Amino acid sequence: MEILQNYSLRAYNTFGIDAQADWFIPFASVEDLQLLSRDEYFQECRCITVGEGSNLLFLTNFHGIVLHSVIQSVERCGETEDTVDFLVGSGVKWDDLVAQMAEADLYGIENLSLIPGQVGAAAVQNIGAYGAEVCEVIREVHAVHRRTGQVHRFSVDECAYSYRHSFFKEPEAADYIVTHVLLRLLKHSHLKLDYADLRQRVIARTETPTALDVREEVIRIRQEKLPDPAVLGNAGSFFMNPIVSAEAFERLRQAYPEAPHYDLPDGQVKVPAGWLIDRCALKGYRLGHAAVYERQALVLVNADGEATGQDIARLAEYVQEQVAERFGLQITPEVRYIS
Repeated sequence: MEILQNYSLRAYNTFGIDAQADWFIPFASVEDLQLLSRDEYFQECRCITVGEGSNLLFLTNFHGIVLHSVIQSVERCGETEDTVDFLVGSGVKWDDLVAQMAEADLYGIENLSLIPGQVGAAAVQNIGAYGAEVCEVIREVHAVHRRTGQVHRFSVDECAYSYRHSFFKEPEAADYIVTHVLLRLLKHSHLKLDYADLRQRVIARTETPTALDVREEVIRIRQEKLPDPAVLGNAGSFFMNPIVSAEAFERLRQAYPEAPHYDLPDGQVKVPAGWLIDRCALKGYRLGHAAVYERQALVLVNADGEATGQDIARLAEYVQEQVAERFGLQITPEVRYIS
């Protein structure tokens, strides 16, 4: 196990922020983490786990230890007539896993294609897109407690999933380091085509779409709307879609009859944050080295590669202020700020 000092995190956050970590430790197994848990300095030091950093914004250098999973296993570990279970290492690249499952004609995660990041981070964040969330296929999340070295297998109920949230984002989960995720995929076609744009594209492609067909159309849509982080630093969707009461949405619709929305089972309404930002005429708006992406208002970008985390945060605050002033709605960053 390698331990690196004063290590640049530019390659471990998709904004391309050149923050540094006092210590950077890649771990390849549960045993690596258990060995670290017996180290007194590790016990005392501030610590976070970072995958590809596709949902992080470093505001400053990180004074502490950054852990990075390189657990790459994908183990087929259970099967029925209708389902297949896989135990997947937290360091597996998420989109590589989606591609593997779609090519094997297994269903459940094809809508989540081209989302950057690692499998462990996907489970922590409860990533979602085009009407699907990863929690729908998760059975367990395995984690090591950094202070005791004990392995805990969290059931999907214990993970307490909700919109872009899980137990692992709560303060009391700070000492748990995700090592594996148990996923259950379907052998038979069970496509989610609730989003009109995706449905139209898939149906136009074939009358009998497969997971691979859906994956390829999702990739096309995302590439049309979202910048490649390797070219233009960004974290994808920066803000969560606000969820409001039916009464609050009715007031919004009276002023803006064209307002898009998604009715939720509990009677509340989800309003696309991108639409709110777009109506504030903020596409392409630049503040210093940071900008709102000109083709998708939900995305903030490192416009010239020179932005700091503070630059991005200041732009995010300005966007929030403009939306609140115009619509009376609060939009919240999906991206996690690290200081």
